[in-house]
Amino acid sequence: MTQMSSVQNESLSEQLADWIASVSPEDLPEATRGKVRDILTDIVGLCIAARKTDYVAAAKAANEAGDHIMIGHVERAAASSSALVNGTAAHGEDFDDTFEGGPVHSGVVVVPALLAASRACGFGNERLVLGLAVGTELLCRLAMTVPKAVHKAGFHPTAVLGAFAATAGICAACGADRKTTANALGVAGSMASGIIEYLGDGSWTKRMHPGWAAQSALKAYKLAAAGFVGPRFVFEGTHGAFKAFAPSIEADPEKLLGTLGRTWVMDTITFKPYPCGTMVQPYIDCAVASKKAGAVAEGIERIVCKTAEGIVHRLWEPLEIKRFPPTPYAAKFSVPYGVALGIVRGRAALGDFTDEAIRDEALLGVASKVDFEIDPDNPYPAAFTGHVRIEYANGQVREHEQGHMRGGVLEPLSRDEVDGKFRANAAFGGADDARIAKVLDICNRIAAGDPDGNLLEGLSFA
Repeated sequence: MTQMSSVQNESLSEQLADWIASVSPEDLPEATRGKVRDILTDIVGLCIAARKTDYVAAAKAANEAGDHIMIGHVERAAASSSALVNGTAAHGEDFDDTFEGGPVHSGVVVVPALLAASRACGFGNERLVLGLAVGTELLCRLAMTVPKAVHKAGFHPTAVLGAFAATAGICAACGADRKTTANALGVAGSMASGIIEYLGDGSWTKRMHPGWAAQSALKAYKLAAAGFVGPRFVFEGTHGAFKAFAPSIEADPEKLLGTLGRTWVMDTITFKPYPCGTMVQPYIDCAVASKKAGAVAEGIERIVCKTAEGIVHRLWEPLEIKRFPPTPYAAKFSVPYGVALGIVRGRAALGDFTDEAIRDEALLGVASKVDFEIDPDNPYPAAFTGHVRIEYANGQVREHEQGHMRGGVLEPLSRDEVDGKFRANAAFGGADDARIAKVLDICNRIAAGDPDGNLLEGLSFA
């Protein structure tokens, strides 16, 4: 693999393009290939789980005609429409992978983008795997370059940074040259978008952000391949993405470029055990552990949780709304609701985020007593932690804390657990055992670089 250029007057996008244009399938370590396989399997299962939801139906209603698959559906659509629908479905239940250090979700952007591009551009499964790896790696590195700052500015990092990442993945898979790749990244900068106002009312826009980024990446690549010129300094320029979307921090290019091509940080991606916001999950674990240790809902006077300052505006405030979430989707981004699920039900599954569940008086009674205090030493975003202290009227106290997110580096989900999650999600979406076995086999064969060009067809339910 060609080494990345060190010419000082090269822009970040040009230096990234040096690597993207030179990396090959043979450069992927086995661990990285395994992570790509798990990401693909996880995303396909999530698309099937969400295929009958109202938000996916709404996304499909905006389709343009074409012959590209939408995972779990009979109908076909144009490449950009299939990317939008698959990305929306994959992220819809907030059950997708995450990267501690960003935070961002990767598979929900790169998988829909690369599946659509594979048919539109005509590359095989080995190049598909390469594109998935390159796109995921860039997304993780961009998140490390401006940690927390994109959220702080009011934008969704997966949406904004995902447009660049998916574009890079498509360029790698298509074998685009350095000039085309750099221009494509430049064009993608004007397509990056996604505000986080959905947090205020539990509305649906977060769900479509990955799909929007995925379809934008297709357009960015096609424009650049046709000769369209994008800004050279799209990341670090005076009006570039870092200053526009992350103005509160000085970007660290070393995190972006320092070990690129030598260390695959995407190998540390986390798979969620619960279908809700990433940073809520360790709190649910703490609440479940408390219940297993004997905690009950009766007699609770208050519950206090230590938290990172960086997640307060997304998962704790406005506190009254977080205690009484107005929609099932809003409940997914509420620590008080997640803690209540752990204490009352001892779990958090897809069926626990419904209209009926968010009106459950037992859950709301506990959620109404959950409060927080900021821990100035919390390591977020380097690690996602949990802490639950339950104080009873009789003076009894139960306390549990967790310094990591289950499913991540310190406590990863096994291959069997990832596959078990896939099976459960596919069954939730109405797939029978035979269909589930077939689709899982397809994911395995794609990830292994099987030369069969018709494998993707099996992801539709025709």
